[in-house]
Parts: sequence; C-alpha cells; structure tokens
Amino acid sequence: MPFKIVASQCTGCSACEQECPNVAISEKGGIFVVDPKKCTECIGYFDEPQCVAVCPVDNTCVLDMARPRYAS
Repeated sequence: MPFKIVASQCTGCSACEQECPNVAISEKGGIFVVDPKKCTECIGYFDEPQCVAVCPVDNTCVLDMARPRYAS
C-alpha cells in the first residue's frame, strides 16, 4: 500500500518532499500529497519509509489502506 499524508495534520514543512527517493511527494495548496503510483514505501531504498521518519507530526504519513500496493 502506498502512503498518504493526512491533510488536516500536515504543517506544510516540506521535510518529506526532499526525502522521498521516488519523487512521489509534492505540494498542493499548502500541504503535501503522495502520488500513489510512485510510492513504493521506500522498499529497496531504506529500512523505513522516509516520509514517516522525517515528519515532525506523528501519524501524518500513514499507509493508504484503500489502495493496493503498486496499483497502476
């Protein structure tokens, strides 16, 4: 499952955007969003998802259970 950013909790700090190895995170309207087609949960790059690791607000970057892993 790809990650998503909980919009109501996003502070717009941009820490996650530069850490994503797949360039799956971008800014839209002052908050950041994850492109589920690009998100690989950092598998093959890091031991843990970098958006989760760098986000200053707990539980803001979470798995999007509504989307299957690597959906097209």
